Amino acid sequence: MKKNIKNVTNVLSLFCLLLLSSCSDRPDEIKLKAISNRIVIIGLDGFSVQGYKTAETPNLDRLFQDGVLSLTTRNVMPSVTLPNWTSHLTGSGPEQHGVLNNGWRLDNIKLPAIEKDQDGYYPSVFKLLKDSIPGMQTAFYYNWKELINSMNPKYFDEYGFEENDGYLKNYSKAFKFIKENKDKPTLVFLYSVHTDHAGHDYGWMSPEYINSIEEVDVQIGKFMDKMEEEGLYDETNFMFFTDHGGDPAKGHGGLTQQELEVPWAITGPGIRKGKLTEPNNSVNTATTIAHMFGIENIPLSWTGEVPMSIFERTEE
Repeated sequence: MKKNIKNVTNVLSLFCLLLLSSCSDRPDEIKLKAISNRIVIIGLDGFSVQGYKTAETPNLDRLFQDGVLSLTTRNVMPSVTLPNWTSHLTGSGPEQHGVLNNGWRLDNIKLPAIEKDQDGYYPSVFKLLKDSIPGMQTAFYYNWKELINSMNPKYFDEYGFEENDGYLKNYSKAFKFIKENKDKPTLVFLYSVHTDHAGHDYGWMSPEYINSIEEVDVQIGKFMDKMEEEGLYDETNFMFFTDHGGDPAKGHGGLTQQELEVPWAITGPGIRKGKLTEPNNSVNTATTIAHMFGIENIPLSWTGEVPMSIFERTEE
């Protein structure tokens, strides 16, 4: 009897060893395949769900129809600009990156970041891409001067600032950068604050606010047309998102659903078409970008997830 038990034990031990060996080999055998070689981010500050539903936006509609759109993505608190754009681009909330308000600077820190690069910045998706992908090209275009404060600029191959809420020159620069680097892996961040300023100056859902959305929609359409003419559109993944919405009576910075739920969209190769129904958060943006470029190892300090339902299903 003891001999039989010993034989069974030996067989089970051998099976476990083989199973463990198989599992240990798996990480070396399975590599994440890059879905994208170019991602263009279009960011509009203070772009509310209600504003999108009200404004006439044929070009954004055309873009969103080519991919997945969420109108219930949650941002991080507080619902103000710098903490939320930082969260999009670092895969983490303020409790991790330490950017608690719009006044954050390297020399004005209240909560130290849980992780820092050698220059004192929390690791962004731009750093991750530059460190992980040979030949990676990155660009950052903005028109709110504080926006760049939480990003380490050494991880940008090009960045451009436009004053007085201007954004047309940045759109032209972005297209030129994409065209010049069309054969290289590329991430472009193309941002404008003018929609937020219209909300502050005239009120969210005011005629002036709606007009600010409709005006930029025209320029987004021209940008998309140029991408198509150059043969770049179909091979580009576009992402569209914002930092916060706005309460018509109070603005933003509070805890209402109008401030905390925002549009979030992604289109292009490998992306299915339809609505995103699973829960989503702005901290998922950077992790999604990393996944699409085939990066397996993201910073342990990042908290974002990848909403896998955005991807087309392929046969094994």
